[in-house]
Amino acid sequence: MRKSMLTTAIGTALLGSLAFGAQASQEPQGMYSAEDILDAEVYFANGSGDEIGEVENILFDEEMRINALVIESGAVLGLGGREIVVGTDYFSLETHTESDGDTEHRIILDATAEEVEGFPAYDRDWWEQTKANARDAWDTTRDGAQSAWQSTRDAVSNNE
Repeated sequence: MRKSMLTTAIGTALLGSLAFGAQASQEPQGMYSAEDILDAEVYFANGSGDEIGEVENILFDEEMRINALVIESGAVLGLGGREIVVGTDYFSLETHTESDGDTEHRIILDATAEEVEGFPAYDRDWWEQTKANARDAWDTTRDGAQSAWQSTRDAVSNNE
């Protein structure tokens, strides 16, 4: 059930705008499936061939834009089987079409092993703090956004 709901959500988000760049040896696909991206293997960008892990989850903001990926790391480079949160500034999507016509997706991480070690762990504390931060940011900007809208509306009404 979780994967089907997530597939619908990511399909919607990807149709609107893909928040990470698609890199490929061919033309971009134009539409991407969450099912294909979930469990995609994640590699360092430096070409070392070191696999970090695989995509465990895709996190969206209120506007259904991809905000981060949750990567389940293996025991590579001492990371030892934890789930980490990777922001969109650090990854890109590679898409390759195999000789049999199947499409393969890989996530390429543009970060050092030290940076990866510093990425936050995806756990309940991180999730609750991130939600609270997003609510606080909205509460802080909501009044300003509403007053700006009202000021614009009043200015237009006065000119009529």
